[in-house]
Amino acid sequence: MEYVIKSLTPDLAEDYFDFFDNRAFSDGSPFYPCYCNAFNLSKERMEKELYQRAEDYGNGLEGWIRALRESAERMVQAGEIKGYLAYDNGIAIGWCNSNDRMSYYRTGEFDLHTLPDDEEYTHNIAPGEVKAIVCFEISPEYRGKGIATQFLRRICDDAKLEGYKYVEAYPVKDGENIEMAFTGPLRLYEKAGFEIFELSGNTYTVRKKLIL
Repeated sequence: MEYVIKSLTPDLAEDYFDFFDNRAFSDGSPFYPCYCNAFNLSKERMEKELYQRAEDYGNGLEGWIRALRESAERMVQAGEIKGYLAYDNGIAIGWCNSNDRMSYYRTGEFDLHTLPDDEEYTHNIAPGEVKAIVCFEISPEYRGKGIATQFLRRICDDAKLEGYKYVEAYPVKDGENIEMAFTGPLRLYEKAGFEIFELSGNTYTVRKKLIL
């Protein structure tokens, strides 16, 4: 089945937060709570927008959720968080975070409760050369229906039109049997024509070259 895929824009913010608030983690996922904003936040901004605000709100789960959501609300409106929503009958049931590689401070898996340092991207690229994919989240009842594959196809098509040379992603080496891993399993990318570019620690960087 083909699902409707829409690029996230500020006017779709309500759908974005409806998905994360009501469907994304309804199976008790260990990634809850998340609004997919930590990839785009420097360590300094994370300290101010997440950790300090969560403390202002009394810490605990509710304080943490409130800080995360308020930060994400600002970032969606500012166009800092970019990616795609998947819809079924007008309801958002999936999300993929995809943006220019140079917009991310970190990729792959990390523990948000241990403040991650800003990562330096050591490869010699410029903005507009590599489109990155850092996260998938699919409603539990829609997993295994090929939505991630549809996301990949749309991202590669759009990246080619936008003039990118490569699409890049970061599956976890030991995550082949972890279907819920937010980076996506290596085999997902291999089936879509991605090749291993490098291995750093437990994280692969996979790339697909776009024919321009």
